[in-house]
Amino acid sequence: MPRMNIPPTRSNLLRVRETLRMARKGYEILDKKREVLTSELVQMAHDAETLQQQLREQFETAYRGLDEARLSVGRERVEWAALAVNESVDVQIRLRSVMGVPIPTIESRGSPPEMSYGLGDTTASLDEACTLFRELLAQIPAYAEMVTSVWRLAKELQKTHRRVNALEHVFIPEYEATVAYIESTLEEREREDTFRLKRIKSRKTG
Repeated sequence: MPRMNIPPTRSNLLRVRETLRMARKGYEILDKKREVLTSELVQMAHDAETLQQQLREQFETAYRGLDEARLSVGRERVEWAALAVNESVDVQIRLRSVMGVPIPTIESRGSPPEMSYGLGDTTASLDEACTLFRELLAQIPAYAEMVTSVWRLAKELQKTHRRVNALEHVFIPEYEATVAYIESTLEEREREDTFRLKRIKSRKTG
């Protein structure tokens, strides 16, 4: 395993040991963060996929109803009914933190009126399509919240995974090898010094 190219001194040994201790602690924290992010991501991705499928089916049903309404009353009357909607939906975004990752919470306030046009020139198909699109509109903020959360969590998980791998396979092994090298070198020096002192002592007493 490669090691750092530094002089094998006691001061360097203390410094590298402390850095290694912090690296191991950092690895434990990041590994725990990776576990939490993975759990959150799996759950959110599952919820987002479920809601996406529901929205896809609702969109298909709503557009079928819209096509039927066009055939029944004509394109112009359908467009007129759509233009009669004069209210909008306000969206408020707040952030919460999941392991330091800002996750949006999206709330919608207000909605188009139940019936934004007169009943005289419409059909049941148009009314049904309007109801379906209203229901879709109510779910769009929740879907946007889920998709954004999944994207942010996935990006943070990827970053955390790279850091954990770097610590586990590069940084920590390099510092462990350096500590082992310095300790071995210092022990060898101590043995040489002890042997030298014994020789000097034996010569003086000889």
